[in-house]
Amino acid sequence: MWHEFNRFLNVSRGSHVAGMSDLKKYFHRFGYLVAQDMNFTDTFDARFEYAIARYQAKLGLSVTRKLDSDTIFQVMSPRCGVPDTSTRTALHSMRKYAYFTGRPRWARDIPMTLTYAFSPENMVKSLNISDIGIVFRRAFARWSSVIPVNFTETEDYGFADIKIGFYSGDHGDGEPFDGVLGVLAHAFAPESGRFHLDAKETWAVDFRLEKSSVAVDLESVATHEIGHVLGLAHTSVKEAVMYPSLKPRARKLDLKLDDIKGIQALYGSNPNFRFESLSESVTSSNSAVSLRVTSQPWSTLMVIIMLSLCA
Repeated sequence: MWHEFNRFLNVSRGSHVAGMSDLKKYFHRFGYLVAQDMNFTDTFDARFEYAIARYQAKLGLSVTRKLDSDTIFQVMSPRCGVPDTSTRTALHSMRKYAYFTGRPRWARDIPMTLTYAFSPENMVKSLNISDIGIVFRRAFARWSSVIPVNFTETEDYGFADIKIGFYSGDHGDGEPFDGVLGVLAHAFAPESGRFHLDAKETWAVDFRLEKSSVAVDLESVATHEIGHVLGLAHTSVKEAVMYPSLKPRARKLDLKLDDIKGIQALYGSNPNFRFESLSESVTSSNSAVSLRVTSQPWSTLMVIIMLSLCA
């Protein structure tokens, strides 16, 4: 795949390269390039330079304003289909989390319970439904452990708050999937509850069993998209769950401080959560931290899930 992008390497303002119009469509799709129409040219103009600079700043890259190797590698990486847009708020150096425009959240009394269900018609045959259920219970439990929100699975798909399904190509929501890798999944801001995954991906619940080089960890993607369902947009903290991209055969499960601060600003803290239960990580300048399971669960569901995590 690299050879397809190699012709763009280190090009800058004023350059004219065949196929750059398609690259501009990518930046437009994810919220960086505003266009009056979709007639993009192959010229590296001032607007495209500005879009690249915004993209680099948002995703924690060096702002070179050129298509350097790090930027092209990021463009090539599989990612969430939700645009990288946020409310226009000045961000403190320790605050990288963001929200959808208007800062929507589920308008229920705290503590709240949200139900979720899987589409009876839109699942994947490559995975056992019971394994999918376990993965999603663990993913929902991570968020429930830090905020006063419980998640309960229901068989009533029509009336569930959160509706989960696997879809291919154009599936009627204006955000078509593109096949293997590329866009992995997308979810919509509260209170839509729509949560869609690309059925063409090689989804894995255990990399020891799934050997494909393009396998994608279902639990990592589920955890990320639940953040969107709750109201979080994308962050520039690379270690955080809400960073937009995920490499094949990679796992990103632990909520980081950026994720936790962002979601607690919307819903408050789970009364059993303590920041003292976080194990500090010094792997980045963003002071990301990993969440450890506490001994005091928020609900009976949490007891079941956390025991399975520790088994």
